[in-house]
Amino acid sequence: MRDRTVTTSVRRRAKAEIIRIKSGSAFVPIYVCNSGGSTRYTVAFYRDGRRVRRTFSDLEKARKEAKLAADRIQMGMAQTLDLRPTEREAYHSAVHLLTGLGVPLVAAVEEYVKCRAMIGGKPLLATVDDYVRRSDGVRVGAKVPDVAKEFLAAKAKDGLSARYLQQLKTDVGRFAAAYPIPILHVKSNHIDEWLRGLYAAARSRNTIHTSICTFFSWAKSRAYLPKNEITEAEALGKMKVGDTVTEIFTPEQMAKVLAVAPPETIPFIALGAFAGLRAAEILRLDWSAVDLERKIIQVRADQAKTASRRIVPVSDNLKEWLLPHIGKGRIVKTEPIHPKVTPLARDLGFKWPRNVLRHSFISYRIALARSADQVALEAGNSPAIIFKHYRELATEGEATDWFNIRPKASENPYPPAA
Repeated sequence: MRDRTVTTSVRRRAKAEIIRIKSGSAFVPIYVCNSGGSTRYTVAFYRDGRRVRRTFSDLEKARKEAKLAADRIQMGMAQTLDLRPTEREAYHSAVHLLTGLGVPLVAAVEEYVKCRAMIGGKPLLATVDDYVRRSDGVRVGAKVPDVAKEFLAAKAKDGLSARYLQQLKTDVGRFAAAYPIPILHVKSNHIDEWLRGLYAAARSRNTIHTSICTFFSWAKSRAYLPKNEITEAEALGKMKVGDTVTEIFTPEQMAKVLAVAPPETIPFIALGAFAGLRAAEILRLDWSAVDLERKIIQVRADQAKTASRRIVPVSDNLKEWLLPHIGKGRIVKTEPIHPKVTPLARDLGFKWPRNVLRHSFISYRIALARSADQVALEAGNSPAIIFKHYRELATEGEATDWFNIRPKASENPYPPAA
């Protein structure tokens, strides 16, 4: 038998060193790594089809173990029949392809087999190609809480309303706490399970889902997600919400409410009923935004729910209701205002439905304007919502009566009882 000598080659990697112990054409690697301040030497080889790993604190002992294993492997090779020419050529080709990587043939085959098993037997090259295509330029590894923190900081600088920012902070913050994993690993089923676990009503759940969609879209724009694909949040459909009944006041009821309303509540009620402003928008509004001479109200982006500036027209009757109260500073100076206005309807024998002032304005306004686009522009809403929820709730005659409700009894079609 020819003499077998032991040769050693060292290849350095990013965090580890590999020492190869050869015996003929067989070799066994020794992996050198630091753990807890001490150096460990791991010998890895295959025996009877199973991988064997042994760790030593002494390099010489590791070399002896690797040498013994390499001798046994070489002896087994010598005892087996020689490969056929085609098999030998394939073997040498495989070893040559791996030369530049410094990866043993057995380790390469083992990794290939594991990868094929992980992707369900799909072609490995096609899967890797798809991954490279999808992740091109994507910032891999960013976790949901870190991206959420950056997202909220960016939104805070965008001049959004405090109410909307709080909504995003609550919704996205809770989601980030539930999934402290890389955002690339979040799937639509994760989002769905989280939303269902909130046990929220359909409409509330859809609102929270919208916040998560906004977060994921922003993450995509910042290269945390593939730019050419819809996000996992967008892939999840919204819950179906049944049609809701839009409740409004009649002109007679509105006139009665205004007749008994305390003076400090008149601007709040009138702006909701005759300009369609949201309650939160009125609470943020200053008298400087009300121009009765030009008959317009300017709602700034930071005051509007939609974070979009809009101009609201002032009707003749609204001007009369506001004129005696014009002043400086906030229009509503005492909060909370709702406990002062909602009991008015109860005392008059009817209820005060949620958002009834705004709903009434939109319903009567579209009966006069007959244009969902125009009313949507004035109310800060979408034409689709206007058309779906407010069309044909009132007649043109009722709308005329609504916008003729005035503080002067002589001009009021529904004067209050003495």
